[in-house]
Amino acid sequence: MVTSSNTPRGSRSAAAGRTTAARKPAASTTSTSTQPKTPVEQAQQLAERAVLVPVGASLVARDNLVSTVKGFATKYRTRTGLERELRRYERRGATARNRFERQVRRTRTKVERELRQRRSRLERTVRQNRRRLEREVRAVRKDFERQSGVVTSRVEKLVQDRLAS
Repeated sequence: MVTSSNTPRGSRSAAAGRTTAARKPAASTTSTSTQPKTPVEQAQQLAERAVLVPVGASLVARDNLVSTVKGFATKYRTRTGLERELRRYERRGATARNRFERQVRRTRTKVERELRQRRSRLERTVRQNRRRLEREVRAVRKDFERQSGVVTSRVEKLVQDRLAS
């Protein structure tokens, strides 16, 4: 609670506290509320709202329609006005078409670029894997030839040793 006096908070007089507690709010003594008090008044208010809301909405729609028709009548009153509006619509359509075509070209270029990048990446990977496989096959073949030569010489030596004994 903010006070305008310079006295400390606890040193207020007891009489000042009694006068504020004894005062009643002004709203409770006079009835200025728009809320209905009785159930009959509440039902009446709901019925009024049920009728007034659609009536008001239809009036707003009518006003919008009248202003739209007046706007069209003003724009298309003469042949030159009609031609001017048609040229305006044509320009706007051409602008939208050109914007769409640019977007399509950009998208197509982007897709083609990504496709080329993926294809070249795939071809590079296939070449690397082919080289690695060929290298390993050559190494295995050399090793196999070396091992078969060793086995052949051992077999020949064993055969000679058997024949000699």
